[in-house]
Order: sequence, then C-alpha cells, then structure tokens
Amino acid sequence: MTTTVHSLLVANRGEIACRIFRTCRALGIATVAVHSDADADALHVREADTAVRLPGAAPSDTYLRGDLVVAAALAAGADAVHPGYGFLSENAGFAAAVQDAGLTWVGPPVKAIELMASKTRAKELMAAAGVPLLAPVDPAAARAEDLPLLLKAAAGGGGRGMRIVRELEYLPGELTAAAAEALSAFGDGEVFAEPYVERGRHVEVQIMADAHDGVWALGTRDCSLQRRHQKVIEEAPAPGLDDGLRDGLHTAATAAARAVGYRGAGTVEFLVASDGRPYFLEMNTRLQVEHPVTEAVFGLDLVALQLRIAEGEPLPAAAPPQPTGHAVEARLYAEDPARDWQPQTGALLALDVPDEPGLRLDTGYTGGDTIGVHYDPMLAKVIAHAPTRTEAVRLLARALERARVHGPVTNRDLLVRSLRHPDFAAARLDTGFYDRHLEELAAAPAEAAVRLAATAAALAEAAGNTVAASAGVTRFGAWRNLPSQPRLRRYRSEPDGREYAIAYRTTRDGVTPDTGDVRVVSAHRDRVTLASEGVTRHFDIAGRGDRLHVDTATGSYTFTALPRFTDPAERTEPGSLLAPMPGTVVRLADGLAAGAAVEAGQPLIWLEAMKMEHRILAPASGTLTALHAAPGLQVEVGALLAVVTDAQEETNA
Repeated sequence: MTTTVHSLLVANRGEIACRIFRTCRALGIATVAVHSDADADALHVREADTAVRLPGAAPSDTYLRGDLVVAAALAAGADAVHPGYGFLSENAGFAAAVQDAGLTWVGPPVKAIELMASKTRAKELMAAAGVPLLAPVDPAAARAEDLPLLLKAAAGGGGRGMRIVRELEYLPGELTAAAAEALSAFGDGEVFAEPYVERGRHVEVQIMADAHDGVWALGTRDCSLQRRHQKVIEEAPAPGLDDGLRDGLHTAATAAARAVGYRGAGTVEFLVASDGRPYFLEMNTRLQVEHPVTEAVFGLDLVALQLRIAEGEPLPAAAPPQPTGHAVEARLYAEDPARDWQPQTGALLALDVPDEPGLRLDTGYTGGDTIGVHYDPMLAKVIAHAPTRTEAVRLLARALERARVHGPVTNRDLLVRSLRHPDFAAARLDTGFYDRHLEELAAAPAEAAVRLAATAAALAEAAGNTVAASAGVTRFGAWRNLPSQPRLRRYRSEPDGREYAIAYRTTRDGVTPDTGDVRVVSAHRDRVTLASEGVTRHFDIAGRGDRLHVDTATGSYTFTALPRFTDPAERTEPGSLLAPMPGTVVRLADGLAAGAAVEAGQPLIWLEAMKMEHRILAPASGTLTALHAAPGLQVEVGALLAVVTDAQEETNA
C-alpha cells in the first residue's frame, strides 16, 4: 500500500532536524518542528513551517516524551513523523504510538526495532543468521585471561554506559558505574561484557531496504577516531579493506537486515580486529550522524530514500549506483579536548565555514545562537568530498582551519591536527588513536604564534581607540601621553590561560610594537597586517566585551583582555572542588560525607552535562571538610561542590 507524505514532523532538534527539513523543502513537503523552552529560538524552529512547544527544558520532559510529540504532530496537521537520530529514534513504543495515531512512521518496522533494541538479543539473532560475533563473557565468572573487557549498556548507544576494564579488582565498581549510567541514560540498567579488542577498527555498512524485498548495501564507513566511545571523524569508503573483507561485510550486513525484515535506513556496525577478522557490534535502526559521507560518494539523498520507502515505494533500482571518490566528515564540538573533553556553553558569536566546491556544512546553529547545557555539544558537521582520500582530507583540514568559530572553546584545532597526523594520512586507524595521540593533538599553539596574534589584537584595539571619523584606519597624534611612552595591553589566551603583555608605541606615522622583530604594515580596528622574519601575515580581529577573536590563514586565537594589574583577591581556597561546567549532580561516591578520608585522584562527585558524565576527583589525599553537592542538585559553572583539606596541611597544622 502506498501513501503520500504532505507534512512531516521531525521528532528531534538541531542539525538533524535542519538537515531533514532541507530534503522536505526540495520534495515540496511541509515541515513541523517541536521544541523545548530552551530551544524556542533555535535554528530548526526558525527553519520549520510550523513549530509546536514541548513545555520544559530537560530531554526527559520534552524530546523524550513520545506522547507529547505524537500530540504535537496531530495538532499541527502533520501526516508523518521522522525521528532523526538519538532521543526516540530507536524506541519501538514510540514508533508504534505514531502508527496507532494514524501517522506514517519514517523508520523501520516496530518488530525490527524491538529485535535490535537490546544488544544482547541482537547478538543472539545475528549468531543464528551466521554473522560473526565476539563471544560474550559472564562478568561474574570473568578471569584474568579474559581481560581486557568492554562493558556495554544493552540498550542505547553513543558511548553511554561503556567501560574498559583491565584489572579484575575494578570490575565490580565499573559494573556498578556502567549500570547506573545506562539506567540514567536509557531507563535500562542491563550491562553485558565482551572481550575488548585492542587497536580494533570501527567499520560499518549503510543499509537501505524497502518493503519489496530490495536491500542495498551502500558501502563501508570507517568511524575509528572516537573519544569516550563517540565518533569524531568518519569517512567513506573505509580505507585499506581488501575486496574479500569488504564483500564479507556487505554480505553480513545484508543478512542482518533480512534477518529482521528490515525497512528503511539502518547501519550494521562491526569491529575489525588487527588481524582483519570482523565482529558484529550492533545494528542501529535509524539514520546515522555520519550518513553524509555515504550520500557524497553515492550521490544519494538518504532522507529522500527514507521518505520514498515510508510511502511504500520500492528502491529506485535493484542495485545502488556506483560510488565515486572519497568523503570525510568531522564533528565540530563545543568542548575542550585538553580538559577531559569538557563540554562548553555560552554565546556562539560566529560560525562561518568556507563555501567551496566539495564542502558541505550540516549545522543546527548560526552566529548569535546560544549553546546551552541540556543537549549534545555538537555544533556542526563539516564534510569534504573529492576524487581521492588525500584530496578530501586536505580539503576538509583547510576548510576547518579557515573557519570562523567565535564563542566557547571547540575541538576545531584538534580536528585539523588529527586530519594532518601521519597515522591518519597513512590510514593507520583504530579506536585507540586519541588514547595515544591526544597530548600532542590537544597541545597549546606555539608560543611565538600566539604572541604575534596577541600583538595584532593590541594593535587593533589601539586602532579602534584612535580611529578618525569613519575612515577606520589608525591616525595618531591626539594622544595625551608623550609619543615616546610605551602603552601596555595584557591578554589571557583561551583556553590554556597563558598571559601576554604587549607593549607598543604611537608616533606620527602610526603604531609600532615595542619590539624590533615585528613591523606593522597596516592596522585597522578589524584587520591588522604584520611582517615578521620576512613573512607578512594578515589577522582578522572581532571583539565583544573583553573577548577578542583573532583569525589567521593558519589558525585562530581567542584572548580575554585583562586589567593592567592583576587583582590579588582573585584566588580560590586550596582544595576547593568547583563545578567545571553547568550541570546536574547525578551521584556521590559511596559513603561520601564531611569528615570522610579521601585519596588523591579518587572520584568523589559525578556531574552530568550535555549528555556526558564527568567525574570530579580529589585533588589530594586528605579529609573532606565540606560537602555542598547532592544527587539531583543543579549547579552553575564555578559552584563550590566540596572542599578537601590536604593531609600534608593537616600534619603541618
């Protein structure tokens, strides 16, 4: 039976909602957005034809309320629902509720979702279908020879509830922690264990199936570069696979889809060991975040195919089109890789990525939006497609390098360095890439480069203060200070905290740094050109309040303008544990109370923010002398959570 979709509600937010709306506009389908109070002015709301409010801000009160979403679709006159990814996208009950309401479900059959919802049940089904698996390990009977183990949540994904265990003595505690996180994230605390494959590759196959016995295996993707078991850089096709392995993965993925009577877009994920043997991980019964790389190499719109299949139509051909070229995607996150990937919040002042042939930007933000605490910190996906892998990687790295991203700290520099790392260039990929290379990839920029950017910032500020009428160029001569007197500006580089004092002088001819190795070519309030060591460089400067963003051809820098003299009162009591970000306290260490003895590095408080769980560690061995945190408490950044008195200080006292 066929139907025609006229109005589609997307049960999601952010970039995936915007991406689905783009296809709807091309197909002449009206769009309906849902939004929390926190998302009232979000980009996906602004782009939709109609929007329906879901009262509240937390996902559990809004985007995870299937009853409210179905009611919103009916109220807005939608005749179909697309779940996007995350939230309710793999919730069989929600899919059933959509169909029970007389709406078209743009997703797989309810039964297929149910069969694949539990990773443990999915593995049993795949074993029966002949798909290769890692043998499960009973945590209660685990022995030293079974190590290392990977603990995984039976429900959900996205790295939540996952732990690597390398020593048996830590297994009980990690099981408890994994189960608690899984229960909080998915409402299901079931956890299972399997062997952890060192230096394995995460390779997946995109499936598209219709209700007429048609199944396409749309090539492979490599998603091995991950942090906290969440993907960072993905590419298609997966490089370095021989024809036998690639064909085997396609065959196994097709068998998995047929085994559950699959329909629509889905992804079958495998772990490929260093010896080349593949093992089934899971099947995601939804569109993947990284689907654009497959779209690029096959020249397809996967969302349009989803809609076509939901309307009852067959796939357009018995076999998919032939792939061409190579595509690479990078996820731009508001997070600080150098500080345990801490999510960042605040005003996003600018988000501009070069619009060049072969580049694509999928985002749910524009300059002027606010990055809040309730949702995933991903700002955008940048995708590059070119004839070869080398060309696609080069194009993507350069696009990220040239992008203007002003606001909270992001992983942009880490992405550029990752793409240019020798191991990535040589396709030496595995899930331990960041474990081995994070320190060098997240290192602060070279001191000389940062100082030169700070110099440009100081000169731009000087130009702004002395600009003549509307000319926008420095014209000096009205200074009350003598021209020979140096002026000083102080900056703190973000996020590494290094401070720079920049001295400069003004003369009748303009402004010059108080150092002999830098020459000013021109200085405007928003653009400065400097010559140093025979090389001329341009610096674009944008300021808001005490923040200055400096963009160059090879990198970007953020500075906070400081007062001329530091305030000695700006100190924190030793041993204070402060919230590194806004969030909710979800757990305390067992028995934690004022007066308890703690060990250096011991996890004391668990804070959840932007779909991630963060541990607050004891800074030293000693006594917990104050505890202000409790489960369920919402805290702002910098909030005092607890105080630990160092044992050494107690002895000295």
